[in-house]
Amino acid sequence: MTELLLVQSDDPAHSPGGERFVEDALHLAAAGHHTSLFLVDNAVFAALPGALPRVDEFLGAGGHVLVDAFSAQQRSLTPDDLLARARTVEMDDLAARLLDPQTKVVWH
Repeated sequence: MTELLLVQSDDPAHSPGGERFVEDALHLAAAGHHTSLFLVDNAVFAALPGALPRVDEFLGAGGHVLVDAFSAQQRSLTPDDLLARARTVEMDDLAARLLDPQTKVVWH
């Protein structure tokens, strides 16, 4: 099965087009595509409860939110601080997905 992986590195609430990027992920998930949103660097703030309603909607549509553990740690965020359905992962998980021929990646 093809996975759509959208990688966001800037805080979507404060970057040009960032919220629209998350909205695109939402539409893909709502259309039935296996879609993951990987948040790295300052984008990890989008996984805080209430920070960006589109992320909650994305999860509700069946999307998967992956948060870079190192980026979260560098910003003093613990898994308990994040949305309940967001999952912290290591960078090697992202690398494996990037190298998987069944994964289509967009980086913003």
